[in-house]
Amino acid sequence: MVAISLPDGTVRQYDGAVTAEQVANDIGPGLRKAAIVARIDGELADLRLPMEADAQLEIITRQSNEALDILRHDCAHVLAEAAKELWPEIQVTIGPSIENGFFYDFSKQEPFTPEDLVTLEKRMVEIVGRDEAIEREVWERQKAIDYFASIGEHYKAEIIGDLPEDETITVYRQGDFIDLCRGPHLPSTGKLGNDAFKLMSIAGAYWRGDHRNEMLQRIYGTCWRSKKELKAYLHRLEEAEQRDHRRLGREMDLFHFQEEAAGMPFWHPKGWSLYRGLEHYMRGRLEDGDYLEVKSPQLVDRTLWEKSGHWEKFREHMYTTESEERIFALKPMNCPGHVQIYRQRLKSYRDLPLRLAEFGSCHRYEPSGALHGLMRVRAFTQDDAHIFCTEDQITSESQIFCNLLLSIYKDLGFDEVHVKFADRPPVRAGEDAVWDQAEDALMTALKSTGLPFTMNPGEGAFYGPKLEFVLRDAIGREWQCGTLQVDFVLPERLDATYVGEDNARHRPVMLHRAILGSFERFIGVLIEHYAGRLPMWLSPVQVVLATITNDADGYAEEVARAMRAAGLRVELDLRNEKIGYKVREHSLAKVPVIAAIGQREAEESTLALRRLGDKGQQVVGLADAIAALSKEGAAPSA
Repeated sequence: MVAISLPDGTVRQYDGAVTAEQVANDIGPGLRKAAIVARIDGELADLRLPMEADAQLEIITRQSNEALDILRHDCAHVLAEAAKELWPEIQVTIGPSIENGFFYDFSKQEPFTPEDLVTLEKRMVEIVGRDEAIEREVWERQKAIDYFASIGEHYKAEIIGDLPEDETITVYRQGDFIDLCRGPHLPSTGKLGNDAFKLMSIAGAYWRGDHRNEMLQRIYGTCWRSKKELKAYLHRLEEAEQRDHRRLGREMDLFHFQEEAAGMPFWHPKGWSLYRGLEHYMRGRLEDGDYLEVKSPQLVDRTLWEKSGHWEKFREHMYTTESEERIFALKPMNCPGHVQIYRQRLKSYRDLPLRLAEFGSCHRYEPSGALHGLMRVRAFTQDDAHIFCTEDQITSESQIFCNLLLSIYKDLGFDEVHVKFADRPPVRAGEDAVWDQAEDALMTALKSTGLPFTMNPGEGAFYGPKLEFVLRDAIGREWQCGTLQVDFVLPERLDATYVGEDNARHRPVMLHRAILGSFERFIGVLIEHYAGRLPMWLSPVQVVLATITNDADGYAEEVARAMRAAGLRVELDLRNEKIGYKVREHSLAKVPVIAAIGQREAEESTLALRRLGDKGQQVVGLADAIAALSKEGAAPSA
């Protein structure tokens, strides 16, 4: 007898081996129709995989959380089948699911064209319409190598040859197409549906990511559970294009990049005003939170990085230079420098917690292909801080930090925040016992905050577990920005101590924390979140005074002086241009308020105020306008 236990606690008995598909059918034909794969004893598997012993079973339907990865992976296989039918000489390599879709890499003599994507997509629809059964087969290793080599699929043969000797070789057959894959897959191509996927773009990709290998052609696609989801995703892409911070950065005259300093932004006056406004706000919030601001050196001897462990872990991402027969590195992070500041005077338990903050300028080498405007740079400033505390203070300090972070995000316009708990990575510093201690401490602290969270296995820092704070922007995209990490390792490596109540030396715990992550990336996120229409307190130019006639120039200059005295960032536009032209130009630059000033306004000491995006205007007395605008333009306070 085989006992199959279901999520609702019921158990179904079978005389012999049984498949998840059979169980689903026994429960109800509707479930069998909706089923796409199964979870057997915690592992995803094909619906037709026999269960020969007692097992825990969950039927995965199209609406399940795991469905998208399965659908996208199958879509990649259907793409490969379509490509082989259209171009039999093509070689297929790998085709995984990725965030929002999938890709497949091909070796093809002639380059793909945009027209080819249309042809491929039509053939994919045909394959889905055929409803070809997708069947799993287990092959002997040499048979698989010989088969793929015999049909000219040399990349597949190479992949199989490199797999561990003890790995089971599985292939999936759909129609006349056979592909190497671990699975699982849908029971047939028809389960994919032909109205919820779309091929998006063509790119180049080196075989196995090595530039010494052949350049392959990568086709990207997107796949969703329904036509409605696909349509919503394509709409988000259109929105994202309109919000692209690189385009808005040019239109708003905030920053630019150029090849002579790849990955390092040139901040223009307006962009630097935005940067400084954000920095000023953050500095005020940190001072209110009893942080002490410090500044650590940019260039540090490699010996410190070796002691901290960063040299071994991050060497390939560090910029180095030599002087007087010594090797120095531009700091990629601030942590070791803060430990050095901590160590300069003997600390007592009464000095803890000690919160050291730095707006630290860091440099990391990122491959040129990975650079992306402000979102991925080589030079950046972290809103970094390290809290040195006792183990008993971890929970309270974590609670205080989470409250501060959520308050700041709210001020910046982000109400939707969720937390991920990232535990130990495969490559890490410190013993497992130390990691057990750190993970237990951070989990206890997280649970004490009452914040909901999900797990992010294996993504902790190399010296400790971390919390990742993920924002959701105005069009639903997620951005991981803030972090909180518990570190027992670095204080040990760099010999940080304090004197406890027992007059003995103890190691402090080091909490690494950031809220923005980096100023550069967060400003990029802000620009895209607001589509350039930044809150007035952050806007580089808060008010433009645009004259209608030259007769009003003197009054406009007088208003500008009064507004600047009230703390507003004001720009004068006295050009001999029509007011409509001026309004359009400053609206494109996303200036929140445009004050049109003509002879009447000058005579009556008023301003005709036009808000960004509004067609109408409001005439307000000068004193009232300055009072209201200066209040609106002030940064939020704690």
